[in-house]
Amino acid sequence: MEPSIILLNFAYAVLGGIMTLFFMFVGYKITDHLTKFDTSVELAKGNQAVGAMVQGMFIGIGVAIGLVIGLGLN
Repeated sequence: MEPSIILLNFAYAVLGGIMTLFFMFVGYKITDHLTKFDTSVELAKGNQAVGAMVQGMFIGIGVAIGLVIGLGLN
């Protein structure tokens, strides 16, 4: 395997990780805007239902972006 391919795949994986974090942040902000309650306050109070909702959202975004990264690697 050529070193350039390895570096390209590494750079692509790092970029994908940064994109994943960005989309998780944007998804959280959109969810916070669309709900009638403040997500951060509910999480701080220990609301498990809100925690499960945010957890599911993060897992879904992570899986979706992870598939994009995985399919894009050489």
